[in-house]
Amino acid sequence: MKLYKKALLSLAGVSAACGAMTGLQSCTDLSEHPYDIITSERYEFTDADRAAMFLPVYSSLRDFVWGWFGFTDISDMASDLWCVPYRIGIGWGDLYIPTHKHTFHSEIGFFDTAWERAYAGVNACNTLLRDELICESDASVNELRGYRALYYYFLFDMFRNIPLDKGELHEAGWLPEQASPQETWDYIISELKDIKGSFNDHSALGRFNNATVCMLLAKMYLQHNSYFPEQADESWYKLCIDEIDEIMGMGYSLASSYSENFALSIAACPETIFAIPYEEDYAGGNYYANLWMCNAGRATWNLVSWATSGGGALPQFIETYDVDDKRYKDCWISGPQYDSKGDPIYIDGVQLNYTHELRSIDVPGCYEQEGERLVKYYMQEKWGTSYDDQVIFRYADALMMKAECLLRITGSYKGDNENTAAELVTQVRMRNFPTNPAKAIRTVAQLRGGSCYQYGHRENTAEMDQPDNWIITNEGGADIELGGLLDELAWEFLAEGHRRQDLIRFMMSNGCNVWNGKSWFCKDGISNPADRHADIFPIPKGAALDGNPKLKQNPGYSDAAAE
Repeated sequence: MKLYKKALLSLAGVSAACGAMTGLQSCTDLSEHPYDIITSERYEFTDADRAAMFLPVYSSLRDFVWGWFGFTDISDMASDLWCVPYRIGIGWGDLYIPTHKHTFHSEIGFFDTAWERAYAGVNACNTLLRDELICESDASVNELRGYRALYYYFLFDMFRNIPLDKGELHEAGWLPEQASPQETWDYIISELKDIKGSFNDHSALGRFNNATVCMLLAKMYLQHNSYFPEQADESWYKLCIDEIDEIMGMGYSLASSYSENFALSIAACPETIFAIPYEEDYAGGNYYANLWMCNAGRATWNLVSWATSGGGALPQFIETYDVDDKRYKDCWISGPQYDSKGDPIYIDGVQLNYTHELRSIDVPGCYEQEGERLVKYYMQEKWGTSYDDQVIFRYADALMMKAECLLRITGSYKGDNENTAAELVTQVRMRNFPTNPAKAIRTVAQLRGGSCYQYGHRENTAEMDQPDNWIITNEGGADIELGGLLDELAWEFLAEGHRRQDLIRFMMSNGCNVWNGKSWFCKDGISNPADRHADIFPIPKGAALDGNPKLKQNPGYSDAAAE
């Protein structure tokens, strides 16, 4: 049984959830009431409602992080790990193609959805923070401030130039100004510092704790030099280490197996710092089984839920795995497929076979069975991944963050150095090489070396039964600084919403970051290190620009609405 009781999740899923402030589009339509009218302000709360008021705030991250068009999708679908191609005879495509190719524009649905859901969360927190009964409890106020800072962290990371509403009561018709990136940064850091130490070190799923605050601060510090390249220096990495050192003293530990972090319930997992709880019949939404499996492939787990055959692994990434790395089998399936009884699964008389190669993102696209499929999250019979808890921060991430910072600073810090970094990475790897433990050991030279990823354009534009027409460029990964560490982050944090940040943070010898400078599958890199406009996404047209003439489009993107 998960730490959240079903009765409370049920309450969060019905009148209190929608009536208060879940942040779901069906409950809080920000396109109609973007800032000055919030659903909860039209609801008369009774004293009996107060205890349940927080549950919608805790659970609203489900849609933002893990819902359809969620943050995890944006972060990984645009990366070098996996994609959703146009599926010949099935569909997909549209917004997934420009997301993969990094031809971002303001009308891609991912951005509208992320903006609306994140600001629904901000508005929910602000509404409760104006409630007199809530304000009588310092603990309640601090947790709401933490959640608000978390939403702003995501918004800042994605869009940078965002409106900053600190919770004041506004007059009807009020529209916010865009804050400068520095102002938003300062506000998030200030809020987190002010509430730091106000919680327990451990808590139930979905609840803030001291480790969550430290992780948020550490994430901000780790990313600082990519957020503000003109202000880059080593001091931010040392601040990140300080936060991680505090977490390392709180009693967290690595789970005995990698897959334990992605089980149906992770409430008891020693690695979980902060996670979103799900519960069958009351709170679902982890739809990765539906995204990845083809319809016939449901028979492997007796799934009754729908399937779309959308996602496919990029072959270039799959080829980076060590043959003895257990994480490959923990995360992927490929080849001929069998049902739950062990019998072959057939489609039109031919056995279902998930191939290694993908054809192309759109010309002609990919056929239904092309691409290896993700099974990282627990596949429950009938419902697949729908009710799996979703981890946001875990202890392995903390250890890898400290390792990265130690590799980026000069010399040692508080007695730790680059050798400590190698030991931390090795510690994370140890559980993944049970048949060959020696392979788990990582050296400083390996982490500082280039990536083993064979970057470059790799596309076959031929249709099935036609001669192959490969378009291939060879870029490799030898020119990536700390490329060995970048590979480690991919293997460990695949499909957890990390990859975009990592690719932006890691640099190439020509001055470009990997996010912009490298090609993979059908996405082509650029060679101009000064062009970093794609580090942030365009301000969405429908959710933001059309409703607020005060907002300006992000540099490098053109929208008539922003002129």
